[in-house]
Amino acid sequence: MSPARPPAAPVRPQVLEAHGDRRLDPFYWLRDKQNPEVLAYLEAENTYADSVMGEVADLQDRLYHEIVGRVQETDTSAPIYFKGWWTYTRTVEGLDYEIYCRRRGSMDAQEEVILDGNELARGHEYFELGYVEHSPDENVVAYAADINGSELHELRFRDLTTGRDLDDVLHDVYYGAAWSADSKTFFYVKPDAAMRPYQVWRHRLGTSTNDDVLVLQEDDEHFELNVELSKSERFIFITNSSQVTSECLFLRSDQPDQEPLLIEPRRDEIEYSVDHQEDRFLIVTNDGATNFRLLAAPVSSPGRSSWTEVVPERPGVRLNFIDVHKGYVVLGERSQGLERLEVLHSTSGGLHVVEQPDAAYTAFPGSSPDYDSSVMRFFYTSLTAPWSAVDYEMDTRRRTIVKEQPVRGGYNREDYVSERLWATAPDEVQVPISLVYRRDLRRDGSPLLLYGYGAYEHSNDPMFDSARLSLLDRGFVFAIAHVRGGGEMGREWYENGRLLHKRNTFDDFVACAEHLVTEGYTAPQRLAIRGRSAGGLLIGAVLNQRPDLFACAVAQVPFVDALTTMLDEKLPLTVNEYDEWGNPAQLDFYRYIKGYSPYDNLRPVEYPALLVMGGLNDPRVSYWEPAKWVARLRTMNRGDRPIVLKTQMGAGHMGPSGRYESWREEAFVMAFVISQLGLDG
Repeated sequence: MSPARPPAAPVRPQVLEAHGDRRLDPFYWLRDKQNPEVLAYLEAENTYADSVMGEVADLQDRLYHEIVGRVQETDTSAPIYFKGWWTYTRTVEGLDYEIYCRRRGSMDAQEEVILDGNELARGHEYFELGYVEHSPDENVVAYAADINGSELHELRFRDLTTGRDLDDVLHDVYYGAAWSADSKTFFYVKPDAAMRPYQVWRHRLGTSTNDDVLVLQEDDEHFELNVELSKSERFIFITNSSQVTSECLFLRSDQPDQEPLLIEPRRDEIEYSVDHQEDRFLIVTNDGATNFRLLAAPVSSPGRSSWTEVVPERPGVRLNFIDVHKGYVVLGERSQGLERLEVLHSTSGGLHVVEQPDAAYTAFPGSSPDYDSSVMRFFYTSLTAPWSAVDYEMDTRRRTIVKEQPVRGGYNREDYVSERLWATAPDEVQVPISLVYRRDLRRDGSPLLLYGYGAYEHSNDPMFDSARLSLLDRGFVFAIAHVRGGGEMGREWYENGRLLHKRNTFDDFVACAEHLVTEGYTAPQRLAIRGRSAGGLLIGAVLNQRPDLFACAVAQVPFVDALTTMLDEKLPLTVNEYDEWGNPAQLDFYRYIKGYSPYDNLRPVEYPALLVMGGLNDPRVSYWEPAKWVARLRTMNRGDRPIVLKTQMGAGHMGPSGRYESWREEAFVMAFVISQLGLDG
């Protein structure tokens, strides 16, 4: 049976005017979430999506069971020893959420359950923990729960000596948290109506929330606040940042009632972040360094006039962050397009790179809470290497694999090949591509899934995903286009893909796709593309630019109505995103964004098959962006390939929260791609 016809959203033109320019938006009315007709339309789209995918229901089911079949469903994370306790999380077959546990002194001791996500999630369609923070005395844990995908959390405190929650309950809390040294005072963050974290508050356990104290409020809508405890647990840092400017304040954790002190006032396009080591603060900054450098300042005199250089800026090395231990500093860097860990001996000043076994990989510091330890734990993976937790002894340079992610059913990494290619963009810039495929693949126009993002200096690093094996074992090539706007090749790579250089992101992606076709890895009729959020903007833009180059596209929570959204200062994230996209209240940015905004540049051509996914409660990319885009696409499309919209009616930007539903969604996406490329699965 053929699937039902897609629903047709009523056309109700709305005139949008700025700078004397008039745009006609036929589906502006879909922005009204309170309108029952809007919800009915979204439900009708979901019914149509299920109808289209009903034709490949068997394939979806096979893919889902393949994905689950590779997962060690009952498993335990690599335990961490800290303050006399071994802490870890574990999962149980058939249950969606992690269980947080600890054992006193030895892993042979009796287990204590700290939090059971499955119990906390009971009765909720959606559940996600924003953070879980142990008090310094290990007797209380603060946990923030989101039950609808809105990213507004309910904050509670569990007494670990009794296993019961305290009476203290705080509502509408955002990410960011810090305990004071006395384990009685807790700092948290609240957002404004536009979901901008703009306040840091202080709560005293056992007191009414009406007595909570506002510690800091940021009124400039370009800036966001965050609060965290240093690894040494001696200082609480409040960071105030926009996309390209920041400043830090601090207070002693044993003096939680004191006013926070400013380290250095913010200056436009100067960023710095701070951590603590003994009698000094360590500062990562781009002040005097495009790709950042490491500085130090005495705790007693932390301002810029006291800053001294510890590690200078080095050619081809982007310093991203530091992980501080008492005697060492781990530098998280990017060099030659790859993440790199480098260890600084705090006394001698000696530096050494942590050697890794693969040519292309991802490695970043993980859960190493012990400030006094000389052992650094990091996570390691590549496109062919399952995730590993590694303990690295910084003095002896000895590495120990504590745990490697198991892949059930047998996995031999030698059966797969990973490569790094370079495509040439229209302006002659070389753009890296990471790809993986089965060793026995015949390079004759194979099906290929190309993934991209390219914004916020976020890097798409090569990582292992056991679910991806379902594509690779069906003859797919999986590739990542490391386009400008991301951070793969340093700060300039980001700068050359934002604001009035944003089109480079799209040109880079097209160049990568063309290169993969030219080199015989795939062909346009076998080429699928995928992106999420800002990566969904990328997908929408390249579909308008080169609809002939792709056979299938997946856009998840896509930022596709860019101009209308950036003109609306009342929407979440708009104002503080001006540093990324530009402020269209300025004519040059208005024209530039209008020139690439996917919704505004649809044209009457034959578009590829398209799967679009949104979340009704999404605070980052409003559900109406994918909904409006799909409705308008259908009026412009001259082809007969399906355009499908699937909206999660009880979730937000991150999609479904439980692991089994997440795996079902991945099977749904894979089945769409496989079927639309004409493969039998």
